[in-house]
Amino acid sequence: MSRHLPVTPDTMTAEQQAAYDAIADGPRGHVRGPFPVLLHSPKMADHVQKLGSYIRFECRLPDRLRELAVLVAARFWGAEFEWFAHHELALNAGIPAAAIEAIRVGDTPELEDPKDRAVYSFCKALHEKHAVNDAEYQAVQELLGQEVLTDLVAMSGYYTLLAMILNVYEVPLPDGSKAFDD
Repeated sequence: MSRHLPVTPDTMTAEQQAAYDAIADGPRGHVRGPFPVLLHSPKMADHVQKLGSYIRFECRLPDRLRELAVLVAARFWGAEFEWFAHHELALNAGIPAAAIEAIRVGDTPELEDPKDRAVYSFCKALHEKHAVNDAEYQAVQELLGQEVLTDLVAMSGYYTLLAMILNVYEVPLPDGSKAFDD
């Protein structure tokens, strides 16, 4: 059972309605996942959705690499809704189904592209060790450039924030399923 008590249209304040509208009318096109929870703090919801809009729709990190990084974060945090929302996007972005399944079950995926391998190693180290070593840093910097590396770090933090919100409020998957066995 979810800990989240939804903010309904008839109980929204003007500030909550403005935040809701900004999310629904933006590139996401809907308010789901962590965003209904964030409506309890409408200023926070607005700031988080703006950052997320940049990360999802404007940053220079290619879709495939972004979705790979999101899956690493979702798996590390056990954020089932985050996984649910992004596994199909990852498939559509060209990440092989076998690699996605390996990440889901906690195995190291077989990734052919050096950029994929560098992003996976970087993000896994960042989440698990809370730092990256010089080789992990240099690999991403050389393959993707400094701007993309900076976006990757910020993006990892953003999806960590969302995972924490989803986990604390026990936001369920729309179909009631589970993404992870543990």
